[in-house]
Amino acid sequence: MRFLVAAFGDPGHVFPAIALGRALRERGHEVVVETWEERREAVEGAGLGFAAAEEYRMFPPPDPDSAEGAHAAEAARALLPLIEEMRPHVVVSDILTLAPSLAAEKAGVPLATLIPHIYPVVEPGLPFFAVGLQPPRTPVGRAIWRTGQRALNIGLEHGRRDLNRQRARLDLAPVERFHGGISPDLALVGTFPQLEYPRRWPVGVEITGPMTFEIPHPEIELPPGDKPLVLIAPSTAHDSGNHLVRTALEALADEPVRVVATTNRVVPQSPIEVPPHAILVDWLSYSQLMPAASLVISHGGHGTVARALGAGTPLLICPIIGDMSETAMRVSWAKCGLALPWRLCSPTPMRWAVQRLLGDPSFAQQAGRLAAWGREHDGATRGAELVEQLAHRHTPV
Repeated sequence: MRFLVAAFGDPGHVFPAIALGRALRERGHEVVVETWEERREAVEGAGLGFAAAEEYRMFPPPDPDSAEGAHAAEAARALLPLIEEMRPHVVVSDILTLAPSLAAEKAGVPLATLIPHIYPVVEPGLPFFAVGLQPPRTPVGRAIWRTGQRALNIGLEHGRRDLNRQRARLDLAPVERFHGGISPDLALVGTFPQLEYPRRWPVGVEITGPMTFEIPHPEIELPPGDKPLVLIAPSTAHDSGNHLVRTALEALADEPVRVVATTNRVVPQSPIEVPPHAILVDWLSYSQLMPAASLVISHGGHGTVARALGAGTPLLICPIIGDMSETAMRVSWAKCGLALPWRLCSPTPMRWAVQRLLGDPSFAQQAGRLAAWGREHDGATRGAELVEQLAHRHTPV
């Protein structure tokens, strides 16, 4: 079969798409990944076909009535010749990448949505996504959140109107449901089920487990000794001042640990002081460091969280933006790490949190349970099976 997998170029979105595409290729299919030109080497290095995507701003979404706001429809129209030439059995589109989903519908091709993080659609009675709160414990709490759903629906209605403006530019009928960019046929949620709050799951939504991919990178020499190793792994897209790295290195300067920190190629605007028992690099291999670490300190990007938990390593998360607060709370709720609010991201609170995480073995034990689940449930393989099944349902006998 032939599959087109599309995602914009942020690592947290394109790397799971590459992982899914690789799993489909390993099952004997032809796969093309459409993403930004800067990811060509990673895609082709994974043995997949590459198509350069029209690049436009995904988040925050631009005003749909502006010139920039029309880019999603224009990018969808630009993608149609590739779809017509390739004739894919299914298009798989990243949740934030609207153009491929519009193009698939315009071309009459079955669509699946790849959600490379926690499922963002709120069930009435649960906290709104990305506010970073745990589920209510009482009927009164659930009733409060259900009442608040009316306010949330105002925002969802605004999103639906914006989506329908894009659809109108392609002569597609308006959608009546909220979250119209998510395929009703198949949504692949690439996270651990242990991070999802108990709820009623919509038909077509499948939790696959994380889909992991990494660009090969040479191993680094670790600090000597046998003290616990702490990995500081900040976001690749935020924290331009390297605040998390600076704070963590200061917090751990006198602690009985070894430290590896990476800037993730966010160039420091001023020198970063590195204590003797620590090293600072601009990039590293998660495959090497995650299993070796006793603790990972992170902003809470889902890709980093998934890699840590997949190695059985607990986390300290200092969320800075977007869905990181939600991921941090889910990790705390699942008892495989702790959340430290960004406003408290200073040396003393961070030191206390690290001491607690390293001193209480239950966090590592719970992270180990998630890792054991992940070894038995490969997210990309499961996603490939589900995409195949969708293709078979729409393929004439």
